[in-house]
Amino acid sequence: IDSTLDAIQDTSYLAYIAPIQKDLEEQLKAPIGYAPKTLEVHQPECTMLNWASDALFEIAKQLCPNQVDMAIVNIGGMRCNWGAGDITFRHVFELMPFDNELVVLTLQGKDILALCQQFADYGGQGVAGLRMKAEKGIVKSAKIAEKEIEPEAYYTIATSDYLSQGNDGMLPLKYHLNCWNSQEKIRDLYIEYIKQVKTVQAKVDGRMSVH
Repeated sequence: IDSTLDAIQDTSYLAYIAPIQKDLEEQLKAPIGYAPKTLEVHQPECTMLNWASDALFEIAKQLCPNQVDMAIVNIGGMRCNWGAGDITFRHVFELMPFDNELVVLTLQGKDILALCQQFADYGGQGVAGLRMKAEKGIVKSAKIAEKEIEPEAYYTIATSDYLSQGNDGMLPLKYHLNCWNSQEKIRDLYIEYIKQVKTVQAKVDGRMSVH
């Protein structure tokens, strides 16, 4: 709502929120970590997707009482690049302006293989703990912990509650057998993780090879 809808400003309200807004701006620009190099978002694999999935993987392993085998983030959820330099609260809010929560799902291998095929069809997504290769739209290899995924085995996946519902083309995630919910916002967990590690960096290592 701006002057195009209401030309009469409530000056007393503006005066009331001014110190709150100033305090918020100061918090948002406070550095919480440092990136030696730019982190970019693009397919099939990139530094930002790798950082976001690796960070989620490590966070999930710290918080979840059960084993965590892999992590998934969606490229559609990564809303900006991060330039080299200080990483602030604002950077994290701009990257992920959503209130999605961390969950850990239990899926059968056959559903993860179906998910890998969707990754190939889509052109790549963000993963940690998984390495896959696809050529001409066909998945040739999909490994967890350096072993080919077994269709009847069970695996655990750290991801968001949004993706756990099968959204953004990840329908196989909807067929999870169990769901552990951290009840923690991923954005807040990223902030705490960056404060822990201080240095924000990632590299492209061939985990999502889609040709």
